[in-house]
Amino acid sequence: MVQCEQFTTPVDAVVSRMRALDAELPPGDGVAVFNRVYLAVTEAVDQRIDSGRFEDARAATTLDVRFAERYLAAVETVTHGRRPPACWRPLFQMRRHPGVRPLQFALAGINAHIGHDLALAVVDTCRTLDCEPAEVEDEYDHVGDLLVSLEERIREELMPGPDLLQIADPLTHLLGAWSLERARDATWTAARALWALRGLPDVAGEFRERLDAAVGLAGRMLLTPLPDR
Repeated sequence: MVQCEQFTTPVDAVVSRMRALDAELPPGDGVAVFNRVYLAVTEAVDQRIDSGRFEDARAATTLDVRFAERYLAAVETVTHGRRPPACWRPLFQMRRHPGVRPLQFALAGINAHIGHDLALAVVDTCRTLDCEPAEVEDEYDHVGDLLVSLEERIREELMPGPDLLQIADPLTHLLGAWSLERARDATWTAARALWALRGLPDVAGEFRERLDAAVGLAGRMLLTPLPDR
């Protein structure tokens, strides 16, 4: 476990940036839908850090900030007219599509952020703290548990109606094919692999590209436009 006696958390800075985005983006924008969800998660993590719920505040804060910075960098990239990572492209391309429902936008953003960004954030954190992934695993699991606990609430808040519990409904079928818990487990494996490959930059780069593309494909499927009910 990485230890540090004194550490001032910079999570407030990323929370402020997300709040600014929330104020700027139209409510129905797909990126705005995800941003609201992610803002709630980041605020919850910040509260837990401040209240001492993490055994290692420094590791938790570093992971949380490195994680958030990748999402914010994707937003900034698009704002400046450049292409974001492949994992984020479906959300930015489909953000105003009338056939995509809010829950799809939220989960597509979570898919991109958990499936791709979190693995890279673990590596970023280990480099920053000069530690091994195993030394931040407790913090990773704590953040992951919070995300899983919020997923059910997200689904309840954004699900359009009780009729969608019908097994034949396209949205029910589509969302049933994706699991945050499975994505989190796969991400930890990817993070460990990337760390093990850090001395082989060409191989690590190819691994990152393939991970990015695979997560982007899953996001594109999550954003399949659905017929009006």
